[in-house]
Amino acid sequence: MTTRPLRTEPSGPQTASVVTDLPFKPQLVKAVFRDVTSLHVSRPAAWAAASVTRAVLTEIIEGARSAAAEEARKRLIPKDLISAIDRNVEVEVGSEWYLHSPTFHGLMGEVRNADGALVSLRQRRGARTPSGVAGAHRFQAGVRSLLKSRGVRAVPAMVRDLDGIASAFLTDLARDAAKVVREGGVKRFGTVSPVVPGESAPVPLLKDPLLALSTRCGDGRTVGGDDVLAAVTMQLFGDLRQRAITEAAEMTRNTSGN
Repeated sequence: MTTRPLRTEPSGPQTASVVTDLPFKPQLVKAVFRDVTSLHVSRPAAWAAASVTRAVLTEIIEGARSAAAEEARKRLIPKDLISAIDRNVEVEVGSEWYLHSPTFHGLMGEVRNADGALVSLRQRRGARTPSGVAGAHRFQAGVRSLLKSRGVRAVPAMVRDLDGIASAFLTDLARDAAKVVREGGVKRFGTVSPVVPGESAPVPLLKDPLLALSTRCGDGRTVGGDDVLAAVTMQLFGDLRQRAITEAAEMTRNTSGN
């Protein structure tokens, strides 16, 4: 009887370098997934989710830096975050955080119930704090690392808001990735095309990489890298979505090949 060698995890200089470069560590990403699903999370899925979160926060930071530069400031403050979101609707993510941050109080508009009565902020927040908000403190180190890599500094309140947005966004991304696994694909993704009455609808462009993500392959117990990319199509749009998918796909290729 021969003894089989123990199976070791693939590793290498490139893999270690790629993962080290991520400000939001895969271990923390998996912790977020555990908050919302009991499914197993593969390493490519964790790397992809970390990469997408980095892309989103980078876009927000760049927008905030541009706003600060207009006032000749080198340190980012909360109003720069508001400016970044106002100027680029693509980065309006992590909306759960907005109800819990002093930065956004008074900017969400009035909400009234069916009887016309004003709904208070406490009622809009709900009785339970969402897991993405409750666990936001986990990402402060990653936010500071990302700010440093972009050559900017931020006041503590700004760091807190970026931290909260990252956590809330990643929680929503994890929830949608788990839904992709359960439903066998993206059920809410599609395109809208004008149709002339009496004529048949145009054939969808099957070569579109985003449409290709709408059909899932794999078992029903594991969140894979492609499931995260499919979830991105539900969370983001426009150039930011395409860039996030491209960077995450490259991340999973680099790490899976080592």
